[in-house]
Amino acid sequence: MKHRVCLESELPVGERRLLEIEGRSIGLFNVHGTVVAVQNVCPHELAPVCLGRVGGTTLPSEPGVWRWGRDGEILACPWHGWEFDLLTGRALADPSKRLRRFPVETIDQELWITLSETPAPSGSD
Repeated sequence: MKHRVCLESELPVGERRLLEIEGRSIGLFNVHGTVVAVQNVCPHELAPVCLGRVGGTTLPSEPGVWRWGRDGEILACPWHGWEFDLLTGRALADPSKRLRRFPVETIDQELWITLSETPAPSGSD
């Protein structure tokens, strides 16, 4: 079932919203213009993951060199620091662990989430 959640203009780039839909807590994130909806449950210990820090992460680099990147794409769980790629839902340390995602579409400048028993595709790396 589709649920209208807000106008596109009400969720600027880099912002998030926490929603309650059909008894589910859902985080809505605008990641560089791509709107992502995830269930507010960390697959590690069931923490409210959407309350965590959104930032970047270290990138592969030469020994002794620290490269930072992917700002605004990584969600860190507030309980144990597990990091998730918001664009795929996958955990950085263990890609077999994923956030549950829901499809988001824009219709006439409004954002709609479809809730179903089947999670949205996670995309590819």
